[in-house]
Amino acid sequence: MKIKIFTVGGTIDKIYFDQKNAYQVGDPKIVEVLQEANVTLDFETESIMQKDSLDMTEEDRRLIYEKIDVDHHELIVITHGTDTMVETANTLSAIPNKTIVLTGSMQPARFKNSDAVFNIGCAVAAVQALPHGVYITMNGQIFDPLSVRKNVDRNRFEKI
Repeated sequence: MKIKIFTVGGTIDKIYFDQKNAYQVGDPKIVEVLQEANVTLDFETESIMQKDSLDMTEEDRRLIYEKIDVDHHELIVITHGTDTMVETANTLSAIPNKTIVLTGSMQPARFKNSDAVFNIGCAVAAVQALPHGVYITMNGQIFDPLSVRKNVDRNRFEKI
């Protein structure tokens, strides 16, 4: 079964330009990550937007919802910024008959020591194994969006 991967931006796709942390959200890196990992499953990608999640609005979340709701794929992975990933996941919870997994990273995928590759791998595995519903995969764990938060001080997601 084919996995549809939607990208919406976030740290996972950021490009930093100088020591003052000036950045922009660049082209999605997920295809490159999957190719480098020799992933052979059938997948398709689509970029919905390239935004830092702190800049996302309710209109952006509605657009993400609409794109995923009408897409014919049952297995969906979304790369998303970590700061508002929970809000987007909760918005998507009304979509029936799909398994939707959101993931992101604390460091850009372009960085050698990024958590992006691991988080993407977890999301791809989780979307194939989980029942219909909406989930977040971060830090090697699968979370229900209703009971997770980003702990900024500890730089990780945790169950609440």
